[in-house]
Parts: sequence; C-alpha cells; structure tokens
Amino acid sequence: MLFFKRFVFIFGFIASGFVLNQFGFAHQPNIVILLADDLGYGELGCQGNQEIPTPHIDSIAANGVRFTSGYVAGPNCSPSRAGLLTGRIPTRFGYEFNPIGAKNEEPGNGLPPGEITIAEALHDVGYTTGIFGKWHQGGAAAFHPYRHGFDEFFGFTHEGHYFVPPPYDGVSTMLRRKALPGGQQGRWVGDRGLIYSTHMGHDEPDYDANNPIVRGGQPVVENEYLTDALTREAVSFIRRHDDKPFFLYLAYNAVHSPLQGARTYMEKFSHIEDVHRRIFAAMLANLDDSVGRVVGQLKESGIEEETLIFFLSDNGGPTRELTSSNLPLRGEKGQMYEGAIRVPFMVQWKGVIPAGKQFHSAVSSMDLFATASVAAKAKIPDVVEGVDLVPYLNGQKIGVPHETLYWRQGNRTAMRHGDWKIVRMGNKSSAKAKWELYDLTNDLSEQHDLSEQRPDVLRELTQQWQETDRQMLDPLFR
Repeated sequence: MLFFKRFVFIFGFIASGFVLNQFGFAHQPNIVILLADDLGYGELGCQGNQEIPTPHIDSIAANGVRFTSGYVAGPNCSPSRAGLLTGRIPTRFGYEFNPIGAKNEEPGNGLPPGEITIAEALHDVGYTTGIFGKWHQGGAAAFHPYRHGFDEFFGFTHEGHYFVPPPYDGVSTMLRRKALPGGQQGRWVGDRGLIYSTHMGHDEPDYDANNPIVRGGQPVVENEYLTDALTREAVSFIRRHDDKPFFLYLAYNAVHSPLQGARTYMEKFSHIEDVHRRIFAAMLANLDDSVGRVVGQLKESGIEEETLIFFLSDNGGPTRELTSSNLPLRGEKGQMYEGAIRVPFMVQWKGVIPAGKQFHSAVSSMDLFATASVAAKAKIPDVVEGVDLVPYLNGQKIGVPHETLYWRQGNRTAMRHGDWKIVRMGNKSSAKAKWELYDLTNDLSEQHDLSEQRPDVLRELTQQWQETDRQMLDPLFR
C-alpha cells in the first residue's frame, strides 16, 4: 500500500508538471519588443518608403496593427527607453535628459532602482526575461539590467556602439570629423571603405570608450557585425526558452550612428549614388533581415501565435546625421515636433488582434507595459500611465487610449490634447520661447502655427500643460 501511494504521488507530480509545462502558460503569451534606434517615421515600406525594402518589419504590420499616431515618451534615446520600460512619463520621476559619453557611468545617472520595469512585472509572474542590445539606462552597477528584472543581458550600457571596431573590416564606415585631411571641409572618401564627413561640424562620439560588449556582467570579444550578433543571441534565447513564457527585449542600436554598412548590403544598394544614404540603407536592410530571423525562430519553435510582438523606434530619426527621414512629419530627434516623438509603431498578436488594420488614435510606448502585463496576468503598478491597447484594437473598447500626452526636456516641451498640439522649442538661452499651436488633423507637418488665430485654444492647452508640469520632478541629472 505504501509503495502504491508513493507511485500515485510521483506519477501525479510528474503528470501535473507535464501539464504545467505543456499547457499551463497558454494564458501567458511570450512578449517580444523589437526596438529600433533613431529610425525615422517615413523609412519603412509600410510607412511609404519605396527605396529600401523592409518586408520582415512590414509583415508585423500586415499580420497585426500599425499605429499611425504612435508616440514615444521622450525625444531621444535614454528618457524614451525609461518611459517604455516603466510605463510612465520619465519626467515624472526626474528622468528628463539624455546622458551620453562618460555621463553614462556617473553614479547618479540611470533608471532609479525604485522604478518597477516591465521586466520585473513579468518576471514576478513566471517569465524568463532577457535584454539584448542597447541598455542606456545607466552604466554604474546600481543600474545594471540584472537589477531591473532581467535574467539575461548581452549588449552594452552606453548610448551607442560601433557595429565593427577598428580596423572596420568588411564594412563601409562614415565618420563625422571636424576637418578632413589637409584641413579641408566636406567629404573625404578613402580607398579602404572609410569616409570622413564634416557636415555635422563635430567628431564622431567616443562610443566604445569604457563601453564593452558584455554578457551578463563580463566583457566579451565580439567579432560579428553587431546587428547580426544581437540577433544571434536573441534567436538563441528563444530556442532555449520556447518551452515556457518569456519576455524578450531586443533593443537594436541600428540605425543609430556610427554609420557602418556591411559589404553584402552595400552591394545590394550600389544603385544609390549618395554613399551616405547607401550606408543607411544597408544598415536598415540588415536590421530588417534580423527581424525576419527573430520572427522566423518564433515560427520554427511553433510559438508565433502565442507571442505578442511589438516593433517601434525609440525616437525619430536625426535626419542630418543619418539621412533617416521623418516625412511627412516636421523635425528630428531631440526636438518636440512630430518628427522627434511620433515613430514607426506596430503590434502583432495572431488570433487576438486583427490583421492588416491601422489605428489612428494616439498611443504611447508607455502602453507596452500595461498591454503586456494584462496579457501575462501580471500586476500593473498604480503609477503606470500606459493603458492596455488590446481592447481598443479588437473592438471591445471604443474611444481613445489617450486624450492627452505630455513631454518636457528642459526648455523644450510639448503636449498633445485631442488633435491639438502645443510646442515650445526653447533652448538654454531662451527659456521663455514662444508657444506654437498646431491642428494635427489638418496640418500633420506642423507648418501653420495657429497660436495667434486661436488664442482660446492656446490658453486652454497651456493651462493644462502647466497643471501637468507641476506634477513633475526636478531632473535627476543633466
């Protein structure tokens, strides 16, 4: 009798474990965030660009929903990522500015340890979590991804990284310089795939200084083109964890500078006369193929239909730097016009949200936290400002996810309320710059300032902005 009871207990334990392993997480879809870096609004095929094919990224829109008014939480890399990871306006907890270079390593510069990330929320309901690529939420030990809910990390902690280090083998490299050989200005094209350009008036940042590629916490030597290396690691993560729910945050540094195009892709776009644009095209096509490999692995693992996939950019393109176009929007990275904060943004979840749909109401990268948490049956912290988008996409909810969206970075600030938007583009020497007012329904490109024609609307929106602004913290760092 004792043997029988033990047999029943062991068999039941194994059986229940098998059931849990095979079916218990059916209500917890895998969550994948594919984040491009500095990708302009107008650069994907599904966004209207016919010059650079992006079939793999476009397939996410074709199999899901493309947001035509998809916004991010900040106009540049670090605050935007902080908003995505926390589901909050980053300025609300003092994460206002974009630390670069050595500032990334200063002890106080990073995502505050008290902020709950999407990785922590998902980890606490059984998800295996991994980040591959660019972190840019602090380089000091207190801000390591492991301390923000991630189980695995392969990538770098600063704002950028070379795709191939010197001597730049196998790539065409275009670097910004203050002066060309001989003290000249303009563009210098060498014989070995290296190009110098003075068009920006400054040198290429020291991206790789004290910024190694690391696995976990240990530096590694990486010889593969970085976009491909990050994809390799992400595909491995999927293969190793496709038997349980996982959260994959694949934060590419493409198409961020430095401009480095792999030779194979450079040949593919040899018909583009301007080498500046040709390198950008090579980088974007490489990124698109990488997205294809990730989605392909989900299919190979048989879990694509069990996976909620987001694709977006962290901010708009810096057009002068990269040629990354934000058309038809005005402005570029670092500003408060639409070209800085409205980005390519799409989601796919087969069988749950419709395929091939466009959603025109304003949504935010902050919504990823709430959407993923609801799908995963995770607790959403009360402070999260994003909303679950799924009911709006499948018709269970009517109305708009956000009536109002707010941004601030120093003396540059903006707010969208309904289809009206106010912008103030101040700088360090002009804190009291003029407010501008735009009707985005009729003036998507923000060409017609209506502040004088509609002072009533301007007054109402600036008062609302001031009320919201009083809720924000002073900056943690500059």
